[in-house]
Amino acid sequence: MPDFIRRVPDGDNRERLVCPDCGHVAYENPKVVVGSVVVANGALLMCRRAIDPRRGFWTLPAGYLELGETVEEGARREAWEEARARIALDGILGVFSISRIGQVQVIFRARFEGVPAYATGEESLDVRLFRPEEIPWSEIAFPSVHWALDAWRRAGAGPLAAPARNPEQDPRGTNGLSGSVAAGL
Repeated sequence: MPDFIRRVPDGDNRERLVCPDCGHVAYENPKVVVGSVVVANGALLMCRRAIDPRRGFWTLPAGYLELGETVEEGARREAWEEARARIALDGILGVFSISRIGQVQVIFRARFEGVPAYATGEESLDVRLFRPEEIPWSEIAFPSVHWALDAWRRAGAGPLAAPARNPEQDPRGTNGLSGSVAAGL
């Protein structure tokens, strides 16, 4: 297999990986992350990460979408893998762009199917339900978790409106955890 080189292919305006022998373009595109804010009686399901990055920090059940899955299937699979939770999706809560790492995150509002049941999955050190006032804001893994929790607070329990987007102060998702985001505001 030949080594790909970076150049602007004919008819394009961006540098791409191109095979120098046949001209095949290997497009590099963002990864899709799917997850959910799972709620039971006003409390939110959160997972303490057992893997890097941000091992030991709290997050929502979420991860990369797999080939052949819909975003809904992926969100349900991630809830099962990380929290052994069977969930029903209510709709899209937010769509967040994180250009600095090439991700698009689709986060659903969800609830448990039947009686709330969960357990630690293989990618989690701990799994818990947190009432909003108990959320460990200083131990949240990623800015997008803050954004999703903020979207959940704004949406409430009623019908979902248009999905939330990146906050105005970080429209491209280039800022890390800092300032008011780290404080849970």
